[in-house]
Amino acid sequence: MRIRRILAAVIATAALAGLGLTGAATATAATTAKGVPSYVTPSQCTQGGGTADLMANLCKGGTHDGEKID
Repeated sequence: MRIRRILAAVIATAALAGLGLTGAATATAATTAKGVPSYVTPSQCTQGGGTADLMANLCKGGTHDGEKID
């Protein structure tokens, strides 16, 4: 009887851990869609630690490095 309870607890823990990993993978896939252009404002670029290059319309450095400026 005790072995069944322990086994059930292990299975339940593994199932919950699996759901957590699946949810994290789904959330990551949803936020990193391919082919969708990313635009930031010049102020978002500088707030992220970058420099807005308005001649090339790119954010250089920081968290938005390489993203187009709108």
